[in-house]
Amino acid sequence: MNEQLLNKLINRFGGAFYILDTKQFKLNYSQLKKAFADIYPNFEIAYSYKTNYTPKLCKTVDALGGYAEVVSDMEMKIALKAGVKPEKIIWNGPYKNYDEVENLLLAGGTVNIDSVYEIEKIKDIAARNPQSVLNVGIRVNFDIGDGVTSRFGFDIHSEDFKKAFALVNGADNIVPAGIQCHFATRRLETWKPRAEKMIALLDGLGIVPRRIDLGGGLFGKMADSLKAQFDCDIPDYLQYAGEVAPMFAERYKNEREKPLLLIEPGSALVGDCMKFASQVVNVKNVRGKSIATLLGSIYNINPTLNKKNPPVEVFHTGAGEAEEYANLDFGGFTCIESDYLYRNFSGKLAVGDTVVFGNVGSYSVVLKPPFILPNFPVIEIDGENVNLIKKGETFDDIFHTFDFNA
Repeated sequence: MNEQLLNKLINRFGGAFYILDTKQFKLNYSQLKKAFADIYPNFEIAYSYKTNYTPKLCKTVDALGGYAEVVSDMEMKIALKAGVKPEKIIWNGPYKNYDEVENLLLAGGTVNIDSVYEIEKIKDIAARNPQSVLNVGIRVNFDIGDGVTSRFGFDIHSEDFKKAFALVNGADNIVPAGIQCHFATRRLETWKPRAEKMIALLDGLGIVPRRIDLGGGLFGKMADSLKAQFDCDIPDYLQYAGEVAPMFAERYKNEREKPLLLIEPGSALVGDCMKFASQVVNVKNVRGKSIATLLGSIYNINPTLNKKNPPVEVFHTGAGEAEEYANLDFGGFTCIESDYLYRNFSGKLAVGDTVVFGNVGSYSVVLKPPFILPNFPVIEIDGENVNLIKKGETFDDIFHTFDFNA
């Protein structure tokens, strides 16, 4: 990235845009898969669509042999439109549109039920379609010592779990698709407990399932400046694999048909694969505090508002002479007082310069609300080629569903 290229991009796409690095995404995918598969070969990745459902990424996962992990009928339709075959789609989540669930099940996809209300829904689908084989799994919930009572899945000690297990193992046309869990905690020390308890649960049930799905919750690659803002060490792919894959290799070494081991990463794959570029609109001093306003917002790069400073670079694309600043804050275009993209920047800056924020691939594009301004374009730079992955949103994109005559 350089000033000349950024000026060309600004002239073509405007003063703010996302930059997608598909090559880095492919590298992350291959490295993460290899880390686990070298220890437990019957392993695959199911990419978490909710983290970043940019179709180019979804198609890339499919081309690499991965699964689509979706949590809504909208995401399921993204997968299908991206060319993913139904049998490579796994539907999780606490709420499901059961008209669309039925379509996916009848097409060969997998649905992991999350709570007791879904049992009767699945029974009805099975009864209406006695000639169809339905792939149904169970999301389970247990204590992994992270101090969080997760709201997802069946408590493995509950009567509801017994009912779910009886359903998927007792119906003539339901094939047990396996057991899945998900914990949001990304700390390395929480991975061994989830693997140990999954194995103990399956052994207690006396089954060797088709699939064992450990869900997501992994840190991805990030700059040292970002790592330093966490209160724990940031593991790499090899460390995650080393915590859990050997347990499955040992437990199932004598099984003729070994379960497929799945994980469902999102941020771990896509976090460092997107940047956000935004021009400086103005710089002012308020009671001794330097503040630069950008054509961009915290909601473009960090809608979860976690208050961490992302990696940042400044490129001199402005016409004026840059001045030296200390402890300058980058503020966003919104009228929210707390809208800061970065705090305490020190360095040279001028109006018209472009600030490029790294590690914004996770939950940025998908969580950005249509608040004050429409969202910006997504582009991909591939050598000399610049590909428009997503057009900048317009007034009509956002407001065509409103009735201005009502």
